[in-house]
Amino acid sequence: MTPQGFHLAQLNIGRLLHPLDHPAIQPFVEGLEHINRLADSSPGFVWRLQSESGNATDVSHPWSADPFMLVNMSVWETPDALRAFVYRSGHREYLARRSEWFEKSKEPNYVLWWVPAGHIPALDEAAERLEHYRQHGSTPHAFWFGKLFPEPAGAIV
Repeated sequence: MTPQGFHLAQLNIGRLLHPLDHPAIQPFVEGLEHINRLADSSPGFVWRLQSESGNATDVSHPWSADPFMLVNMSVWETPDALRAFVYRSGHREYLARRSEWFEKSKEPNYVLWWVPAGHIPALDEAAERLEHYRQHGSTPHAFWFGKLFPEPAGAIV
């Protein structure tokens, strides 16, 4: 049976202020397992990028030339499910502390887009969506919560 409908994919990237093993980054590193378990058990969660380590801190990605750059990518059933996890769960505490661990980006470092249910996005796909969002702002191809586009009516081209 082929999955029907669409899910919401998200990518966010961030440049650490210090190496992962620096004492100032330890609260972030120590919270990864907890936050990942929270995501995995959240209503509407579908998938998240991870390596055998259980997180994505050691995943090769389009920004890997910069050892301070980390990526986070996941898929959710609905925008409301992702929004609830990001802003109304224990994740919110870590989000509020991001300036302790990550540089403030001069350009968008996050993007949302629709994927057919059952599709797991590749990092190159996510990088293209982020670049599109940076160049064009919110469009049906790449957007953010501030200008959320509805689930497509048909196949994604």
